[in-house]
Amino acid sequence: MLFEMGRVSKSLSYSVLLLLLAFSTEEVESQAVNADTLQHKITINDNYVYMPVLSFSYGVLSYYGEVQDSYSTSAIGNTGAMLKVATFVDRRHLFVSSFSVMRGQLGGNSYSHTDLPRNLNFKTDLLSFELDLEYRFGHFFPANSLVTPYISVGFSTLSFSSKGDLLDADGLSYHYWSDGTIRDVDESAAGPSRMLYRDYKYETDLRWKEQEDFGLGNYSQQAFAVPVGLGAYFRIDRRAFLSVGVSYHYTFTDLLDNVASSGTSIKGIKGNDSYLYTHVGLHFDLFSHPRPDPNEPIHMDSDLDALFFGDEDEDLVLDLRDLCPMTGTGIAVDTLGCPLDGDMDGVPDYLDLEPGTAPDAWVDEDGVTVTDEQFLLVMQQRNSAMLREDVEDYLFLIQPEYRFGSSLELPEKYKQLDMDGDGYISFEELLRTIDQYFDFQLDMSLDELRQLYEFFFSQ
Repeated sequence: MLFEMGRVSKSLSYSVLLLLLAFSTEEVESQAVNADTLQHKITINDNYVYMPVLSFSYGVLSYYGEVQDSYSTSAIGNTGAMLKVATFVDRRHLFVSSFSVMRGQLGGNSYSHTDLPRNLNFKTDLLSFELDLEYRFGHFFPANSLVTPYISVGFSTLSFSSKGDLLDADGLSYHYWSDGTIRDVDESAAGPSRMLYRDYKYETDLRWKEQEDFGLGNYSQQAFAVPVGLGAYFRIDRRAFLSVGVSYHYTFTDLLDNVASSGTSIKGIKGNDSYLYTHVGLHFDLFSHPRPDPNEPIHMDSDLDALFFGDEDEDLVLDLRDLCPMTGTGIAVDTLGCPLDGDMDGVPDYLDLEPGTAPDAWVDEDGVTVTDEQFLLVMQQRNSAMLREDVEDYLFLIQPEYRFGSSLELPEKYKQLDMDGDGYISFEELLRTIDQYFDFQLDMSLDELRQLYEFFFSQ
């Protein structure tokens, strides 16, 4: 039903009230809308089958922390790849939920000619498991749009194991000099020195070195992160999409590079590490049912069992899964074989004389909007008891007419029913009395209940 009264009343008490209304309501002149053609908006059996979409993305991971490249952009960095499974979570296909796994590497190299201990480097393998909720601006872009923007937010867990390039190929330690060279001895040491060159092989476990050399490094190599992303999808065909996007991952750790404000031998600034994932992806809808082409005939083997492969109404949906059999010829249907209803007013598109009906509106059998006034008049001119499903809507609409004070003095016998003491029996108080009567909480006869009803309308 369209309207919710905000209360739960017993169906038996409503039935009695309707019988009283049936005997007391006067006939009105016939209107353009009649009770036989009036129908309410209903929830139709739409296609609720949501199949997962598989995707693969590849891109660049850029690290932001104490040990980061002196010259870095979102297009230059370490690589990462992600596998994702996604599906719509609502009927209007506005929101997408996804689970993904990402493997990649983060790293950084910082150089300084003046602060020699700040010549640092690291690289870590990254494994991340992520849950995301994505909004694709379905309120503004149609489902078949060639370009669809999106924003997302999520929650992830990540594992890391930072390594450092501290030794050359011969196992000699790097010593950075103020002239920009790397040598085998410290700059302050006397005697000859030999030039060394980095081999960019990250052989040293930085946490282990902290523990061995400084008694530090007692930290977890797992952390949580909050990813926030944006991008756009580009339709290739109905089952394939290309995406371009970027996601910023704020982690809840300051130890990805083994430099932190506390707990490490090299002190960093206070604040957590983060990284950026700039990526291109391909998305494949491999499991959804294909949309039939009405111009392409279906060829069947005559020996196949008609029980499993028959299509009696020829709507290209097999009878075995057709929820709306005997659909007329040429009528557009969804994947469940039911006629399309674009405005979801309960009247199929091919019968709807008013496409694009507003949500939560009453319509007649032709899908044309019925106003509140027309509905009330139809209910008053009926020749039989009001239908049960019309009760709450009718009572809701007439309620404002009975909110004013009474011109009659409230009889003594009804004062106990006037809960707010305003000298007037309100609509809510009348309904409460009916409920109490059928709950055997009032010492009142059916005759007295009828008198109360008549007094209510005489106020």
